[in-house]
Amino acid sequence: MATHEQLPSTSSRPILDPTVSKQEKSSKDEAPSTALKRNAEEASLSTQKINIGTRRSALAVVQAEMIMKELKKAHPEVTYEIHAMATMGDKNQTTALHDFGAKSLWTHELEAQLLDGSLDIVVHCLKDMPTQLPKKCTIGCITEREDPRDVVVMKKGLEYKTLGELPDGAIVGTSSVRRSAQVKMKYPGLKFKDVRGNIGTRLAKLDAEDSEYSCLILAAAGIIRMDWGHRITQYLDSKTPGGGLLHAVGQGALAIEVREGDDKIANILADLNHKDSSLAGLAERSLMRTLEGGCSVPIGVETTWIEKGKLLMKAIVVSLDGKESVETERLEEILNEKDADQFGWDVAQALVEKGASKILEAINLNRPIIEEGGGA
Repeated sequence: MATHEQLPSTSSRPILDPTVSKQEKSSKDEAPSTALKRNAEEASLSTQKINIGTRRSALAVVQAEMIMKELKKAHPEVTYEIHAMATMGDKNQTTALHDFGAKSLWTHELEAQLLDGSLDIVVHCLKDMPTQLPKKCTIGCITEREDPRDVVVMKKGLEYKTLGELPDGAIVGTSSVRRSAQVKMKYPGLKFKDVRGNIGTRLAKLDAEDSEYSCLILAAAGIIRMDWGHRITQYLDSKTPGGGLLHAVGQGALAIEVREGDDKIANILADLNHKDSSLAGLAERSLMRTLEGGCSVPIGVETTWIEKGKLLMKAIVVSLDGKESVETERLEEILNEKDADQFGWDVAQALVEKGASKILEAINLNRPIIEEGGGA
């Protein structure tokens, strides 16, 4: 991996030319044109309106409002407007996620408007973004990550708090094969059933008097952003006893997608980028891209900054029935995006060497296993 000394200069200052004297290019001569350029840029920025795209779900709108608040703080001279729309994943609330063939389930319609200029930026959950973006689209920044862990939310009125306390046959609601596959490894007596909809919709289905669900497994980040953290009864990370689930790639982080080459937007977003969250997210996406996985493949990951510049990644690939799994973990110095990309690739290769490709191939050949497991 690169060291600090090996990193290229990121300074925006021009290299000084010792052959040019102060008399030839004096500050007096340069000041008027420089000032005019700066004033023109500021005038352009002050009249600019940034159109923010997002999904129309309650959580997505809350997340877009969070980003708009930060943008207003960094650039109050710019006006902002949120445009919420339904994506393919929002319009179809009955089909299980793994049955969709499209990789851009939550992003396609928004990206189309980004490319035609109707939108200037799009706010996504990083975990919803395909690892291969459309041409002329790129990630402008990744903001500071919320808690990336998966959590358990028990039905109101039940005395249980954890998965381990549930009796055999209890039904766990989740639309994620990554979650159900990992839970099957530890708790083979539990049953799984698909559950779709906004977080509020899913909680209502859980708490309904005639509900068949004993609990849901959800992302902590969404619950916290909706101010429903009090409903969490168990965290499922690798360090919590009885947990042991590795989360989805990018979970907990928000990414802002932009058009390539839009320097003005890139400058506006610069203050929102969170380096540690960005590098960890890019490393996780590199792992996913190398394994060619998606929301229908049980790949889990967990990244932790051990100290400045040192990133620990744990990763797992699980068979759909939870009976086979391959795990690995690696600690590396990550200083820049190139390091992050290579790190994800290295971890993916370690999984492949341990047999992950065999599990992934079996998943693609044996999709009926998903339906036998209750559609989760």
